[in-house]
Amino acid sequence: MASTQDLKRRVRSISNTRKLTRAMELVASARLRRAQLRIEAMRPYADRMIELMAGTRQAAGAVRLPLLEGRETVRTVGILPVVGDRGLSGAFNAQVLRRSFAIMREAQANGQEVRFFTVGKKAQSTVRFRRFPLAESWTGFSDKPTYGHAQAIAHAVAEAYVNEEVDRVVLVYNSFVSPLVQRVTTSELLPIPAEALAGDEEGAAIATHEAGESVDFFFEPEPRQILERLLPVYVETEIYRALLESAASFFGAQMTAMRNASKAAGELIDTLTLAMNRARQAEITQEILEVVAGADALSG
Repeated sequence: MASTQDLKRRVRSISNTRKLTRAMELVASARLRRAQLRIEAMRPYADRMIELMAGTRQAAGAVRLPLLEGRETVRTVGILPVVGDRGLSGAFNAQVLRRSFAIMREAQANGQEVRFFTVGKKAQSTVRFRRFPLAESWTGFSDKPTYGHAQAIAHAVAEAYVNEEVDRVVLVYNSFVSPLVQRVTTSELLPIPAEALAGDEEGAAIATHEAGESVDFFFEPEPRQILERLLPVYVETEIYRALLESAASFFGAQMTAMRNASKAAGELIDTLTLAMNRARQAEITQEILEVVAGADALSG
């Protein structure tokens, strides 16, 4: 049985840990709110970008552009997992990596090679530790990404696709649902899926004016040239959306994990305090017994 002093030291140590987890929970909660605001501000832009690209694609007609052209034979699959640079966030990193490795095994079962493009230190270290092919990695900004980071990632991935280093690119990340729920999301990044270009059947050359009149639009330069410029921006936007979703999911997961850790620490402190009180009572009882026994011996 542990002594009273040992139990006191354990209670003091766990109390200090609980202070730390509570502080981390508060910080994650504050940063989560800012991350949510960034997502809410970005979503209308992303939706408008998809609408614009779909309309331009319809106006351009049948075009052949590198980022749209799927390969008849897929030999190499690029996997882009987006995770955090830090841990202490429950299963946040593990569930994305687990899904990425499942995609890898499926591709290998089909006789395809796999190359990883990782975002976050946890993905980079895991892929390197397992000695999987790592094309490029980006770290240091997972909790506060910018559009510039998304541009750098999109440029590298698109260049690998255009140069036929990879024939397909899959994006894997945690989509933010609530502070308690982060859903692993898998999306086909390249070639750009046909669903992203699906628009109104009437085409993009017709739009509705605020007054309710139909207006014909003339494209300058040609729709094909506009679409050629929009496709890389679409890839950047999708990656930027994934980075923001992942950042918000990380703070939500960390806040929940630290709250659970604080709760567990409190329960452990209560258990140890009860054990310490019992140990102290046992020591007092033993001392009383020793005094009584000594008194009996002297009186006898």
